[in-house]
Amino acid sequence: MQKKFMKQALKEAQKAYDKLEVPVGCVIVKNDIVIARAHNLKETKFDTTKHAEILAIQKASKKLQSWRLLDCDMYVTLEPCSMCAGAIINSRIKNLYFGAFDKKTGAAGSVFNLFEDYTFNHKVEVCSGLLQPECEKILKDFFKELRKSKK
Repeated sequence: MQKKFMKQALKEAQKAYDKLEVPVGCVIVKNDIVIARAHNLKETKFDTTKHAEILAIQKASKKLQSWRLLDCDMYVTLEPCSMCAGAIINSRIKNLYFGAFDKKTGAAGSVFNLFEDYTFNHKVEVCSGLLQPECEKILKDFFKELRKSKK
């Protein structure tokens, strides 16, 4: 079941790729049903806060009519940054599944771990490396193509 939802997050990442956005996709699931999906829109919207995770949290909150996303799981193709990790904790997401590690800004273990190294009023369970090869590939392909176009 988890792979099924990460594949949907990968479809969102492809939408970002097609818009020349860093290809990160996210879905939020409750009771085995996708309630929100999103992809990066930082470049399109000229807004650094338009990460896939933030946009998905906003959509899920609107759908549930609550900022508390209790019993919801998030699937995201790239390890969340500190901004997104904070939003995940604050929105009370139950489980976080991510694919690729982000060695430059990852806040779930790569640079530091906001989910384990600090004590907050809510604990998110984290599972890393879900469909990691596929999640890494779309990012590598994107940046390889971007470097080619700049030559």
